[in-house]
Amino acid sequence: MKDNKKMSYRPHSPESNNPMVRELLECVIACETCATASLQEREVNIMTRCIELSRECAEICVQTARFMERDSEILPSFLRVCEEACRMCAEECRKHSHEHCQHCAEVCERCAEACHEFDGSIELKS
Repeated sequence: MKDNKKMSYRPHSPESNNPMVRELLECVIACETCATASLQEREVNIMTRCIELSRECAEICVQTARFMERDSEILPSFLRVCEEACRMCAEECRKHSHEHCQHCAEVCERCAEACHEFDGSIELKS
């Protein structure tokens, strides 16, 4: 027999998301902004690694936020990958003096630390 309980729908908004999801999405925006701005730099060829890592970091952060919202079993693994991607992106961005790179590095460093701290607080399901 089916349980006739109504599911309550709560639309997501920036105010209702948990702080970790907001941190991840802020990193996505910073990385995408950095990659886009880097493509406009005069010597774009020296920005190649920065662009690649920024885009990869953004993709990983988006997926990590999705897994977090789903309370996925794979979340702990993704948090570790996300932390690594954020640290790599920050390290590369720090090599460039552009404002967008420095901002991206700062946001990525914060996100990496947040991933590290959040991962340490997760209890594994048995």
